[in-house]
Amino acid sequence: MKILFSSKALLVLVAFAVALTVHSTAAAPVPPNPVLIFLGQEHIVIGGKNFIRYNFAVFNRDEYPAELFAAAPNLPPCGSNTKASRTWVDLYDQSGKRLNGFCALGKPADLAGIWFALDENDLPPSWIYVELNDRKTNTKYKSNLAETTL
Repeated sequence: MKILFSSKALLVLVAFAVALTVHSTAAAPVPPNPVLIFLGQEHIVIGGKNFIRYNFAVFNRDEYPAELFAAAPNLPPCGSNTKASRTWVDLYDQSGKRLNGFCALGKPADLAGIWFALDENDLPPSWIYVELNDRKTNTKYKSNLAETTL
């Protein structure tokens, strides 16, 4: 009887340990696709040339974990920046032409200040989208199409 009790106790302990392991190694929630919103435009001058900057934000930026924007020196650099962030952010027009990119955002809150600029005489695309590229997992998160006018 004593041996049977010990076997049952051991079985309960093993089951409890397995349950703890499964609970503690549960996968983190998968980040959602970004929800891109247009904030407005502004006139800027760079090198004596006039541009219009189109400002955007990722509305659901608080749903992205900070580690997505941590410096990633073990991944390929962004130009001479050897500590570029793990996730790069690119803006594209509706046909897929890249308009601008950000490779050194340091935190999810930085997704509130993404933009592209065009010469003041150029017509902007009607719609754009953003892609977040997690270079560590090779996962891309693509947004909705957002208008470029209010």
